[in-house]
Amino acid sequence: MSNRDRLRSSVVERRPWMVEAARRLIAVPSPNPPLDTSAVAAEAARLLREAVPAASLEVIALAEGVTNLVALLRGRAAGRRVVLSGHLDTYPVLEDLPWSVDPLGGELRDGRLYGRGACDMKGGIAASMAAFAALAELRETWAGEVVLALAGDEESMGTLGTRWLLDNRPELRGDAILIADVGSPEVLRFGEKGFLWFEVEAAGKAAHGAHVHLGVNAAERLVSALSAITGLRDIAVPTPPAIAEAIARAAPISERLAGAGESQVLRAITVNIGMMEAGISPNLVPASARARGDIRLPVGISCAEAERLLHQALDALPGIAWRVLRRSEPSHTDPGHEVVRRVAQAAAEVRGTAPAVNMRVGGSDARLFRAEGLPTVVYGPTPFGMGGADEYVLVDDLAVVAETYALAVWDLLGA
Repeated sequence: MSNRDRLRSSVVERRPWMVEAARRLIAVPSPNPPLDTSAVAAEAARLLREAVPAASLEVIALAEGVTNLVALLRGRAAGRRVVLSGHLDTYPVLEDLPWSVDPLGGELRDGRLYGRGACDMKGGIAASMAAFAALAELRETWAGEVVLALAGDEESMGTLGTRWLLDNRPELRGDAILIADVGSPEVLRFGEKGFLWFEVEAAGKAAHGAHVHLGVNAAERLVSALSAITGLRDIAVPTPPAIAEAIARAAPISERLAGAGESQVLRAITVNIGMMEAGISPNLVPASARARGDIRLPVGISCAEAERLLHQALDALPGIAWRVLRRSEPSHTDPGHEVVRRVAQAAAEVRGTAPAVNMRVGGSDARLFRAEGLPTVVYGPTPFGMGGADEYVLVDDLAVVAETYALAVWDLLGA
């Protein structure tokens, strides 16, 4: 048996361990908010010490309850570095939702592993751990380093998670970054849209609804401002040819999974008005109104350019003030990059069918790595019930991700 076949067999044999690791992580709540990942980071450290004693491991406790973990494996000689990244925080457990299982029980039923964080992303972490452990068994056969980085803060922008690790731990700066965040084993993601979260406030003058001539309606001013913002949807953004081609090629698979229209959304500015408030009674003219929303930006337009467009649309409107709450640039790794090719080839070998190679609509920590010029892909399990009741992940998906990552890392390190 070749060393590569030995590696693949090792991952397959670790499937029961991988499921148990995911169950143990699910059993330790790590909702964000509130943000405290100290207990789940400690559990992840126990799992790694048991399964991968050859790894050097550091648990890094920071302020506000955030705890990160970094584990490092060295091969037979110096070489490239591959980072397997994940995040330990989850959506709130929300026990009052109609869960049919214990949200922290990690119940396994019909090939489905249930619980908060099962798909986002404790299952993906367990798959990455299984690949990491299998690579440790054969570390005398490959050169370089493999790093497993588990961030304690992702759901609230990663400031004390991956962002902090990139700024303070040189091990995070790898030649290739693989993230088992949610998606589908059928689609490998090489980029994602950026975003601007905004708030708009409108000021008016209160009056009785029968005497509108005496007042200024803040709600109507807000509607005018929001209409100007949604007008950004009509702006055509030039998509780089390689990305446009990848989106088009991926469409038959990607749209079957994510819904018709995803291909257009990946290339367009989208606007979602998520919150609105105004007034206290139908028969009173409101003196103030406020809204918050989310603008998603495709590759081809920067946050600075989008903000320039917002200034152009809003600054001349009477009674309107606005600000950006959060921002993140669109990001991508060249779809022809070696990390994209290697992971796609490994996935095709494991699944028997090549995955689609596409952009990602939602955000992830991948944007932070790409902002540093680090080639990064996201390849993870399919999400079911993410953030809601009965969240679950398919064990078969986790097995595909674990085996794909082990083989891809092996190939990237030139073993």
